[in-house]
Formats: sequence, structure tokens, C-alpha cells
Amino acid sequence: MDPLVLTFDFGTQSVRAMLVDKKGKILAIRKEKYDIPYYSKKMGYCEQSFDTYWKFACLASNGLKEDAGKLWDDVKCVTVTTIRDTFTLTDDMGVPLRDFIIWLDQRRAVCEKPLPILQRLMFKLVGMDYAIERQREICRSYWIKENEPGMWEKAAKYGNLSAVVHARLTSVYKDSSAAMIGHIPFDNKHKTWMKKSNLQFPIFSIEEDKLTDLVDPTDLIGHVTKEASIETGIKEGLPLYASGSDKGCETLGSGVMDGHSASLSFGTSATIQFSTKKYIEPAAFLPAYPAINPALFNPELQVFRGCWMFSWFIENFAKDDAEKARKKGISTEEELNSHLKDVPIGSGGLMLMPYWNAPLKLPEARGAIIGFMPDHNKYYLYRSIIEGIAFTLYSGFLNLKKRTKQDIEYLVISGGGANSPEICQIAADIFGLPVKKTKEYEASGIGSSICGFVALRVYDTFEEAVKNMVSYEKTFEPDMGKHKEYMDIYETIYKKAYPALRPVFKKYLKVK
Repeated sequence: MDPLVLTFDFGTQSVRAMLVDKKGKILAIRKEKYDIPYYSKKMGYCEQSFDTYWKFACLASNGLKEDAGKLWDDVKCVTVTTIRDTFTLTDDMGVPLRDFIIWLDQRRAVCEKPLPILQRLMFKLVGMDYAIERQREICRSYWIKENEPGMWEKAAKYGNLSAVVHARLTSVYKDSSAAMIGHIPFDNKHKTWMKKSNLQFPIFSIEEDKLTDLVDPTDLIGHVTKEASIETGIKEGLPLYASGSDKGCETLGSGVMDGHSASLSFGTSATIQFSTKKYIEPAAFLPAYPAINPALFNPELQVFRGCWMFSWFIENFAKDDAEKARKKGISTEEELNSHLKDVPIGSGGLMLMPYWNAPLKLPEARGAIIGFMPDHNKYYLYRSIIEGIAFTLYSGFLNLKKRTKQDIEYLVISGGGANSPEICQIAADIFGLPVKKTKEYEASGIGSSICGFVALRVYDTFEEAVKNMVSYEKTFEPDMGKHKEYMDIYETIYKKAYPALRPVFKKYLKVK
């Protein structure tokens, strides 16, 4: 039998375990939803225990083993991809000393100790002093040092979720260089930790000896231990190979590598990613992330809470729609999407700015909805969420296209929103480009499994693996008449709304 790869994809709301063959087909999959995606000790705090992640990973793995039957014997390796910017303190073996502070968290450190004078002068000189100070405030490492100094001193490492999962599976505490995305002193251009002499190193306030050891994608992390085998049902001794972050794997699993396509993710975090051979920052002082293919980089624009806003909307405005959906045996999103045809382009004048979490370059930003009129109802609001996310991603797309000078011919959509034909069509109409949907919904898992097949030498290169493992089931062609309508809205309303509200947002930040 041909070899199979067992891939774990740890998301914000659930963990998926899947068996993938060399043609990129998911032969079996188990999804386990966490009891809660995170808990909050205070408003804006978002934490999750490793015990929760591990418990549901074990449930998914053992359930998958039961479903797979004899296929389980054909598994030749394991790969892991996880959400980004989700860190905790650990001992030197990767055992967590506290719960993870996940990427949605909005707490702020005080940062009473100023940066060294050289850094302050340099950042002020290039007009980045305000943004850098806001970034220091949202570094979780700073917050822990200020509020849990004893815990910080006790810890050996400051580890990402993927590194801790690796350690639990293999007793080897290493992480992938393609997973190092977050508020950490990582040199994205050279794909390694910053040197202490780097001007940006002091921003993060993490000592060099607390940084985890790194390997490249497809490198061997270790082998599944007897203890992990008992807990997960995975065969003892199977190799675990490095892959990378969920978004990077999603881009690879969408087949975006040639410079003529871009990856559009409508997930909990919504993103637009390009793939480039050269290191090109998406904006000044914002890094291009390391791609899963070590020869590439992924410049990106991110809407932090993206399609999380669908869950927020359902919880606050659409519980009756959720009940209707339950009775029909469909998802709540499907029920809501059936009403999109009743709402005109531009949501009847409603414009939403999806800054429920502030972007890196706009640390003062807040979410806003403007343009309410008496005839608007919740379905207008729902469509405005979709359009607001898409407009923001489109703005990032234009910036990335300009900076990379790539001629993008089509987009590949993934994430939960890709399951909606209505959302796919809205994206095509706003971008004015064809939007392709992959045959396999779990693009992140496919991207991670590609690393396994390259590591096993089933494929010699990432290009060969993508050619054989990624295919598309449908293309949504843009309606250029609707695209013109959207561009009128984009130019006359969307582009002007944030600059007009920015002074108000800055006052909110000072009050807070």
C-alpha cells in the first residue's frame, strides 16, 4: 500500500486529525471541538490550557484510528500544524508551567522600563516610535514578566503551541522555523532567531536562552514515544516531521507558489497571502513570514478576528436562525447565507470596519459599523460583516500586489467561509478575479501533509508535491458589473471611513 501521512491541525475552536494520501485526498478525518475555544479571566483576555488541546487531540486521534481500520497500518509519519502566536512558559522538556495566551488576547503590558536610547532614537527617526510602543504593550512576554515575575524566572523556555505538541508526542522540544509567527524576536528574512545586537531584539523582552531550538520544514523532530502512543493510538516510533503555521500550510495546501495566485483565507483569522521568492515586507517594518517551502516567503495582510465575527454575530443576533438551521439539519451559516440574496450590494449603505482586534500597523483601531438606517435588519448587518472583511482583505491585496509586483490571475479560497458559495461569489465580485475552491476543504492539513510526503521522499520537491496533491473543484467567476459597484463603494466610503475615525480611536486608546 502507498504511505499515508497523519496530520494534526490545531485550530482556535477545534482540532482535526486526518489521514492524507499522496494524491492529496483525505481518506479519513476526525474533528473534535473544544468545550470552549478559550476562557477569559478579564475582558480581553484569551487563554487555553494545554490539557484541553491534548485531550481533544487524543480524542480525534483515537477516533480516527477506529474509523480508519486497516488504513492505520499505512501511516508512515506524523505532521503538526497549529494556530499562530499562541505561547506559554515551559520547563526545559516542553511541559507548560501556565496556560497558553492565545492569539486573540488583547491584554496590554505597562512597559514602564523604556527601550534603550539607541532604539528609541532610531524608531523615532523613521516615524515608528508610536507603533513600536503599542507593539511592546501587546507582547505577552512583557505582560508575564510584569505580572508573573516568579513564573518567568522559573521557566526554561517561552514556547509556541506547536513546539509543546512536538514535545508531548516525541519528548523532543523543537519547533519549525515556519511556525515562528508572533510577538517574538524572530528574524523572518533569515528564518532564525534575531541576534541580541539586532535593533528590534529588545522590543520583545525575551532572553536568548528562553528561545526554543528550531528546525526547517520537513526536518525530523523526533519519534512518537511509548507514552504518547498509549494516549493517542499512534504507532510507537513513527517519525514526526516539521511543517509550519496553519496559515502557511493553508497557502501551500491551496497551491499558491507560482507568483500568479494568492491565498484568500476566510477563517477565524482572515488573511490574504502571496508567495514570493524574495523577502518583501507587506508594509514598512512589517515582516514577510517564512513560507513552508524554505525557498519562499509569505507576505500577508490579516484581519485578526475575521470570520470569528460570524460566531459573534450568531451569538448576539441570530439565535432564532440557529434554531431554524437545527430544524432543517443545516449549519447556521447556511441559513444566514440564504438571506444574502435579499440584501443589496453594499448592504444598503452599511459599512463595517472589522477591527475587533487592532492590526499591527493600526494599534489604536477599533471595530465600527456606520450608515445605519431604519430599514436595515440583521441580515444587512451580516452581509456588511462579509463585505467589510472582504474590503479590508482587498485593500491588503492591492498593497501586496504593488509591493511584490506580482501579476495575480486568480485567488484560492479556504477556511470556513469557503464552504459558502455566496461568500465565494462576493469575494470574486469585490476582487474582480476568479476565485478557486480546492477539492479538499482542509487546506491547512493538506499543506502540512505535503511536508510529510516530501520528508518521506515520495516527492522530491514541494513543487512536485503540490502538482500531485492540490486540485480545484470549482471556480467562481467575477461579475464585473458588480465589481464596478463595489469599487465605487470602496473608493467613496471604505477608504475614507477609517481616516475619519482614527482620531476618535486614538482617544479611546488613551482612555483605556
